[in-house]
Amino acid sequence: MCDRVLKKRGDSMVKMSKFFIVLFVFHFFGLMVFPSDTRITDFKQLKLDKDMASKFASMAMRCIEKEYPNKLSHVMNNEREVLNPKALHPAFYGCFDWHSSVHGHWMLIRLLKRFPQLPEAGKIRSALNRNLSRDNIKREVEYMKQPSRKSFERMYGWAWLLKLVEELYNWDDQDGRLWLKNLLPLEKEIVNRYLIFLPKQTYPIRTGVHPNTAFGLAFALDYARTSKNVKLENMIIKRSYDYFSKDSNCPAKWEPGGEDFFPPCLMEADLMRRVMKPKEFARWFHQFLPRLRKKKPRMLLEPAIVTDRSDGKLVHLDGLNLSRAWCMVSVSMTLPENDRVREVLMDSAIKHATDALKNIHSGEYSGEHWLASFAIYLLTQK
Repeated sequence: MCDRVLKKRGDSMVKMSKFFIVLFVFHFFGLMVFPSDTRITDFKQLKLDKDMASKFASMAMRCIEKEYPNKLSHVMNNEREVLNPKALHPAFYGCFDWHSSVHGHWMLIRLLKRFPQLPEAGKIRSALNRNLSRDNIKREVEYMKQPSRKSFERMYGWAWLLKLVEELYNWDDQDGRLWLKNLLPLEKEIVNRYLIFLPKQTYPIRTGVHPNTAFGLAFALDYARTSKNVKLENMIIKRSYDYFSKDSNCPAKWEPGGEDFFPPCLMEADLMRRVMKPKEFARWFHQFLPRLRKKKPRMLLEPAIVTDRSDGKLVHLDGLNLSRAWCMVSVSMTLPENDRVREVLMDSAIKHATDALKNIHSGEYSGEHWLASFAIYLLTQK
């Protein structure tokens, strides 16, 4: 579900197949229901409006400066490093953990760019000016450079940090330019870590949670292209081919894992549609998930069931439904227009999105501190 038609390679606009569905757009203080005879012909009809954006922004604003509860990923080198989250991470101490704080900041910037007149705009800018100060970012870099922290937030947090920086590129905004300048040392550190680590990583990580290699490469590739970092772009393309180009018959029937928030097979496809030319990708994809033409495996196409949203691991499955949806949309739009799998993927994407969006505002911090970012990426992906 996006607020604009997704693009194929180039600038050609792609229309959706026609769907007759009951579409739910879930506001956090009410439920809008489209009539059952609503004709959905393309994604332009599925908009993120200002009111919904405001509610998403409020969720992020409640957590980016909320220090506790907090789950640190902290290797202590000595007793002097027994410190509280804000002392360790003065920029990204909120939202329960470092990576959620990073993508909470990304989400707020993305919403500011699309809805500059948000009621929360002034408060958002003030909070980001406090958190993304030059001194705070300097201390974040110093933290990462300490011994025993090579793997800190690899690659999930790295990828979201580069997505945050990417969002600030080419934005004609005074605050945005300052935040981009302040983030430069951390940006350089993360880029350098990719360039050092990828030649060493012999095998990809195919899990459905944070270390997933395909996700880490996909967002970093978006950043590399936006920032025109050819060295990083070439490295990612090479390693993507090394890791994934010969894959076939992905065991999607094993999905989902009980605490997944990424779909391993679809996330790999979402990377490879970025890396390959469309015709090459279509051939690869139909060998990779050959049963989709027959609407199988069923478990991949039906939303995951969440039984307890107060459980920080079980609620991952709401995120899985959102990330499945964005992968299905992106892959669908890359396939040829006459490919039958497009409709299979789009039908399933709508099921996943409508199921997940109604549950983001659950009242449980275990999900609320991060799910809004996944929702905004889904609703606004390019």
